[in-house]
Amino acid sequence: MNSKNYQYPLQIGVSGLLSLSMRWVIGWTYFSAFWRRVVLENKLDPHIAGYVGEKFNHFLPNALGIKPIIEYMVMHPHDLQLAMILFTIVEAIVGLFMILGLFSRLMSVGVFGLAFGILLGSGWLGTTCLDEWQIGILGLAGGFTLFLTGSDVYSLDHYFMLRKCKFTSTRWFRWIGSGPLPLKNMKTFILSFSLFIFGIALFTNQSFHGGVWGNLHNKSVKPKIEISNVRLNSSDLTFEVYRTEGVDVYGSFLIGIQIIGPNGQVIKSLNTDALSTFPLGRIKNQYVTKVKPGKHSLIIPLGAKADLAIDVRGLHISNRDTLKLIDVSGIEWTAKIQ
Repeated sequence: MNSKNYQYPLQIGVSGLLSLSMRWVIGWTYFSAFWRRVVLENKLDPHIAGYVGEKFNHFLPNALGIKPIIEYMVMHPHDLQLAMILFTIVEAIVGLFMILGLFSRLMSVGVFGLAFGILLGSGWLGTTCLDEWQIGILGLAGGFTLFLTGSDVYSLDHYFMLRKCKFTSTRWFRWIGSGPLPLKNMKTFILSFSLFIFGIALFTNQSFHGGVWGNLHNKSVKPKIEISNVRLNSSDLTFEVYRTEGVDVYGSFLIGIQIIGPNGQVIKSLNTDALSTFPLGRIKNQYVTKVKPGKHSLIIPLGAKADLAIDVRGLHISNRDTLKLIDVSGIEWTAKIQ
């Protein structure tokens, strides 16, 4: 057979049928986000538990490349809510149109973009597996594959093509709908973009998890709290807490805050009773996800950042002393008092 006359199945539409299950499953993956947030529950209301904006806040501590965007959003709740509504509408349109096979290639670009955002924002999350990273990187590969294949039978693109609707004979429809791609060198295009996606897979796997070389690490297993801006005045000890690691659906539960002297003596201690009734007026939250007192502890969700103030009137505290935070798991974090 003369290789120059050989036509790839991609060019004659067979692959659009072979990728049917992928199109339906990926479509439902994104449409179901809308379905969960709007139909099954209301997760777009910032005043209701389960608000999707808080999930967005969880991405912040270790997001790759888009951290400034996320931080701006979680510091501006109104803008965050608008963004979450628009994001959900886009997911609904992309998912539904992908299931229906309408403007399939344009929707595959949407899949690629949404997956890329998931990958950069939350690719570091996952307690028992690299959950979010796998969702993101497979979404990139799936979106690119669906762009190549378009849709064949069992799609609205195919329905309109069969009826010879005028717009289906245009060049632009082959770019945003279905049919043979108008590319002269298909092999080079596929190889180049596949190498690009594979490179992203290796880079993000290494960046988030050390999955290519060196030591593996999982930032979703144990809580980590960063303490900064420790300041002492005549009446208060103030400091900033920022939860940067750990399970996104489970808070860090502080059961103790202590001020330790240079010889190890405890100068002041707040136990579970004191922390469960910690005054809200002494907590200044910076993001949507909030530090707040719980039933038996002070709860610090993933991505939460807040300034805390402790009353130290009548105590002799100096810059030789140490601030200690104690988690219910037994993990402790310390910082020198300045």
